[in-house]
Amino acid sequence: MIRLKLSTIAIILLIFSCNSEKKNPVNQKDFTASYIAGKVVYNDLCITCHLDNGEGVTKVFPPLANSDFLKNNQTKSIKGLKYGMNEVIVVNGITYNTNMAALGLTNNEIADVMNYINNSWENNFGSFITPEEVLKIAP
Repeated sequence: MIRLKLSTIAIILLIFSCNSEKKNPVNQKDFTASYIAGKVVYNDLCITCHLDNGEGVTKVFPPLANSDFLKNNQTKSIKGLKYGMNEVIVVNGITYNTNMAALGLTNNEIADVMNYINNSWENNFGSFITPEEVLKIAP
């Protein structure tokens, strides 16, 4: 348990050192809190399909780790978390046609899980997402 907590802290510190040039500057404390809360949401709702390493299941559940779709479609990804997704998408050259149900997440939870996903598994996607931005994208 202590080893897991220490590894989580180490990952967060690594993220801060690697992502020091965010597009919109954010308080490190706010980012840390959002990242940790997002990891909880991910582990509760997303891990079943997208797995703990974010790699998903080829041709069934798309990867989030190193995902060209996620990197290039932040707005669509936020809408997908809010409303679900029911369309064919191509991720890293592979076609996916699995429906994702709306998960009933709040704007805070969507912002947090996006911040977690965007900064995990060597991802460095997008800038810090706030609940207010989620509301603008997916009212």
